[in-house]
Amino acid sequence: MSLVAIEKYYQEVDKNLLFAETINEQRIRNCFWNLLKVYAQKFQYEIVAEVFIDGTKGKKVRSDGIINNSYRHTIGLWESKNTKDNLDDEIRKKIENGSPTENILFENSEIAVLFQNFSEVARVKIREKKKLDKLLTQFVSFKSEEVKSFEAAIEKFKIEVPSIIKNLRKKIVEARETNKKFLDAHKIFFEICKIEINPHITLDDIREMMIQHILTEEIFKRIFGDSDFHKQNTIAYEVEKLISVLFSREDRKNLLLNIEPYYNKINETAAAVQDHHEKQKLLKVVYENFYRVYNPNAADKFGVVYTPNEIVKFMVEATNILLLQHFSKTLADRNVEILDPATGTGTFICEIIDSAIPKHQLEQKFKNEIFANEVS
Repeated sequence: MSLVAIEKYYQEVDKNLLFAETINEQRIRNCFWNLLKVYAQKFQYEIVAEVFIDGTKGKKVRSDGIINNSYRHTIGLWESKNTKDNLDDEIRKKIENGSPTENILFENSEIAVLFQNFSEVARVKIREKKKLDKLLTQFVSFKSEEVKSFEAAIEKFKIEVPSIIKNLRKKIVEARETNKKFLDAHKIFFEICKIEINPHITLDDIREMMIQHILTEEIFKRIFGDSDFHKQNTIAYEVEKLISVLFSREDRKNLLLNIEPYYNKINETAAAVQDHHEKQKLLKVVYENFYRVYNPNAADKFGVVYTPNEIVKFMVEATNILLLQHFSKTLADRNVEILDPATGTGTFICEIIDSAIPKHQLEQKFKNEIFANEVS
């Protein structure tokens, strides 16, 4: 997959060897980390170092690194060992301690050993370049049954959603013409949206808002575990009232029956993600996937691809630095108004609240000087 990257890895190791007869574990890890990152990035995977995971003995175990896909599923584990230790002994200790062996790579800068589906499947000398390339490719290409099941649910979602959307559009258009109770509620909601969102909003915009809400409500609820979201958010509350005039909960459940496996898989994935920022990353990927299925033309036209958290963090920090440099103020100061006119899932606003505004200043800021809206 990347013989050039392997050669660069050899050079890094050799440089370290100039200063010591053996390389300590930390130096080995840094060298191999850079190599593994190249292979992971081919699949747009992320490597996370020094993490605790669920072990096979009912307790958490530490791994030198894990590879995650964009949906926060673990693709594989990586363990880096010292050359002065017996690698097989270290492997045995890790397995006995509970390290999962569904897809795990052990290496010590001399030997690489790959376990998949709970058995050793490959062992190569690190300096055998082509064999190492094959082993690393096999490692990052692995998909567990969980990942395969999730991908199957996504494919089913892509197939089923267009017909669900078509059915919903038809029902809403018919109701606007024949259902007086819905028509009255629709007029009220239309006026609210013109005031709160955009005075030029159209009837078709309202229809699409209803459809998006019906399709994505379960996604938000399952990722954040918040069943009362639609009661706390003003627009969500009003659109929920409008939808409930037309569809009962049973109607909605039946409409979404064919994509229920997709929601279930999101639920399973979200349950394993505890960190709020990781949940945000998951939400962005899931929502981007949804929107590309829901409206592929608009996704291409408007570039509905969400900004990576690392770039969001940099932009917020850079803005704060520039504010201080040129205006002697920060984002947290009074009379510094923050506007996010294309807020999407709120990543920028969330980062500002989390990292740029001290807790004692947040209430004033949140009530008076933060504005976020979505133009699409």
